[in-house]
Parts: sequence; structure tokens; C-alpha cells
Amino acid sequence: MTKHEFANLRIPIEADNPAIIRNNDLCIKCGQCLQVCKNEIAVGRLYDLTSTNDMAICIHCGQCANICPVNAITERKEFDFVRKEIQDPDKIVIFSTSPSVRVGLGEEFNLPAGSFVEGKMVTALRLLGADFVLDTNFSADLTIMEEASELVERITKKNKPLPQFTSCCPAWVKFAETFYPQILPHISSAKSPIGMQGPTIKTFFAQLNHLDSKKIVNVAVTPCTAKKFEIRRSEMIASANYLNEPELHDMDYVITTRELAQWLREEGIDFNALMDSDYDEFMGVASGSGVIFGNTGGVMEAAARTAYYLITGENPPSDFMTLQSVRGMDGIREATVTIDHIPLKLAIVHGTENVRQLIEAWQAGEKQYDFVEVMTCRGGCIGGGGQPKANPITDEIRNARIKSLYHKDHHMTLRFSHENPEIKKTYTDFYHAPLSELAEKLLHTTYLDRSNDLGPLGIIKAKTSVEAKPANLATSTKQYRCTICGYIHEGEIPDDFTCPLCGVPKDLFEEVKH
Repeated sequence: MTKHEFANLRIPIEADNPAIIRNNDLCIKCGQCLQVCKNEIAVGRLYDLTSTNDMAICIHCGQCANICPVNAITERKEFDFVRKEIQDPDKIVIFSTSPSVRVGLGEEFNLPAGSFVEGKMVTALRLLGADFVLDTNFSADLTIMEEASELVERITKKNKPLPQFTSCCPAWVKFAETFYPQILPHISSAKSPIGMQGPTIKTFFAQLNHLDSKKIVNVAVTPCTAKKFEIRRSEMIASANYLNEPELHDMDYVITTRELAQWLREEGIDFNALMDSDYDEFMGVASGSGVIFGNTGGVMEAAARTAYYLITGENPPSDFMTLQSVRGMDGIREATVTIDHIPLKLAIVHGTENVRQLIEAWQAGEKQYDFVEVMTCRGGCIGGGGQPKANPITDEIRNARIKSLYHKDHHMTLRFSHENPEIKKTYTDFYHAPLSELAEKLLHTTYLDRSNDLGPLGIIKAKTSVEAKPANLATSTKQYRCTICGYIHEGEIPDDFTCPLCGVPKDLFEEVKH
């Protein structure tokens, strides 16, 4: 007997899940959350409650919240806690914004998909009471410096195994920890941009601005619900260890794009009427490489630019600035680039069902790679579980957000992480060099084998039926959505068909466009 009601129709969610919650009174049991968790994320069909002692397995990606047609599943909201921190005159509240928020937030205020609203967003955060507004793109550049340096060492010194998998997506990391712990040595030890932003603020930024680290409240504004889990990992206390202040956390709160929009509406702020303003001076400058971190393929492209420089001592040629082979929306993309006569085999994958397929092909010896970028959410962070919702969200919307970030990168003068003057200052005055002893302590992390969470039966092998195919891979199977309750039917609909959940006829179904 399970404590999780309707587990055959919807995903089970634990009461203490740090990222998502469900309002059972709103749930219509349409099954869409279970379908996305099984078909695109894969988690929903890689374990069984009878094996886990009735514990729900979750990687906190929030795609169930994104697809829920009645908002029964939402992110666990934290902005009220942040609002209270702002009201405390003794606290120094610092907001850091992720790349994808600035191309999603406008949709909450009826602007076209992909509208670039960075300046308005910064102004809005100051109106909410921010003491500082910083750019997480800065730490995306920092992540590239550490991750690219690690990749170069794996290639040249062979000190760690290849391929190197990216580590910036916390949902992917937990997926690997749970279902594929044997590949953890392959995942870059570099923290995500938010994982680096937090300790850098509470150490170096605090020193520069003569701030008391104990009074700093770090708030990450992100497209990602899994960041709510990430900042609460036991490893995310590097600043506490460095400063010998055990009560500190590197990052204190995470609010999503949707949460920020809700907060602005509650405060009566007319977002569209706001003038643009700039980030604060330090940790507010980023390169185009940091900007494109929000896109599937963006981390790979940014890392390739700096890896080229680290290997050759020169900036890459123009064809490295628009790596079309790593761009696009195919679930798995492959490319080969050559740096100083060294061929690097690359893979870019989004959607953890696609990741599962890639890992198993690689483990079987069918594929060989040097560097693999992984994003859990379709399209990358721009499609994160905390981004504005559309019913349904389409690749047209995702591509508009992606295009906006690439457009920004293309028109920037500063396009390389290694040329960011604030990154140079950070290394010169504080971290000394990528992979230095201090960088390893504050900017790198370790991972946990969570496979015991699956129980004695371990992983249930994925089905091979049409139902088990991820929706974003090539398939001839059409899907139709009930416009009343959201139920998804796969295959052509018979004339006498009625919705098994709400009973409406075939005429009230619409084809799902991926």
C-alpha cells in the first residue's frame, strides 16, 4: 500500500521536496506530469515505489510543473522569505540573475517570447529592495575558466577519465548520482555558475565592498527549480569553511522567473513601464560566452572557445564563434572540432531520457566522446522548470528565447570568458589561477552515490515500447491533447473515442506540436 495517491496517474511527490509541491485540491489527474517524467525525463520509469520503500525519486527539474495545466504542481516558493529579509535593515540582500531569466521574464508581462529584458529586470529588483544586483553570467564565465581548464588537463595530462560531462545542471547531476553513479568521475568537478557565485560573493565580493559576510543574503533568480535543491546540498558551504563561519550557506534562496513575476505583480510594479538600468560594477560584467550558457549547446560552445585559447594561446577562429554543429533542438547532437591538431569529439544532449540513451550507447562501446554537455530540460535552461508557462510550451517559444541569447552574444564586443576583465581581476586578486588550491576549495565540488535510494531491486530497465520513446526524438506517433483536462492520447484518435478522464469526445482534442 502506497502513501502516494493515484500513483498510476501522476508523479509521486514527497512532502519535503525542496523544489516542487502539489496542491491536491487542484489536481485533475490528467496524467501529463507522469508522462513527461517518464518519456522526457525518464525518472518516472526507472524506479518503482515498491523497491524504494515508497519513497518518490525526484531530480527536481520541474518539468511536471511546467506542463501541469491547472497549476496543481508548482515550484516551492521562497520569495516571501526574501521579502522578509529585505525588511530587516541589518541584512544585505544581493540578487544574482541567471542568463535565461532575462529572455523569459517578459512573457509574464505579455511581451513576445524571447524579449530581452535585462535592464528592466535589474530595475525591478532594485525597486523590490535589492542592495546589490549582480549577474550570474559573470560566474558562467568563471565556470568556463574552471571547466575548460579541467577538460584541457584531462586531455593533456590524462589525470581524469574522458569523456568529461558538464556539471552546471543540478537535475542532471542528481540523475547521474541516482541512476548512473559509475560515471561520476567523468562529471566535471566545477560547480555550476550559481554554485560559484555564492561563495565568491561571500568572500571576495564582500572583501572588495567591506561587507560583513554574515549579513549577506544571497538570492539567485533562476529559470530552474532544481537550483532550490542544489543550494541545499551539504557541499554548498564553501564560504562557511573558508571564513570559519559554520552557519553560512553559499546561496541562501532561489526564486524562479515565475516567482519574480508574481512578486512584482503583488507589489504593483508596472514592469513594462520600467526604464533600463545596469548591474552593479563588480560581478556585473560578463562575456557573450556567459550569456549563451542558458541554451542547449551554449555551455559546449563557450567552453570550446576558451579551451582553444588555453591549448593554443590564441583566440579561436571565426568558425568557433558560431558552432552551428552544436546548435539546434535535436535531442542528441554530435560534432568534432580540432584544436591544435587535437580532434575533440563532442556531444550535446538535452532531456534525461536522451541522456540515458547516450550513456548506454557509450558504455556499450558504440559511441566515443571527449566532452559531453548535458541539460535536463528541453532547450536547456531557457526551458527550465521555473520559466513562464504556455499551454502548451512549444519549440517556437524555446527557439525564440535561444535566438535572443545568441543575438546578444553576437553583438557583444566581449565574447570570451578568458578576456572578461572582472574574471581576470578575480583570479589576480583572489583565486590566483584556474584549478588553484583556493579555486578547488571554493569553486569545485564532489558528488554522491545515491543509487541506494532505488532500493534492493535497483533500476527497472526502460521499456522499449512506443510509449517509452521520448517525445522530442524523431517518431511518427502523433499525440493529441484534451483541451478540457489535458490528457494526452498517443496515436490516431478513433471516431468514437472519448477522453478516459473527463469523457469529452474526439472533437475536443488538439494535436500536440513539438
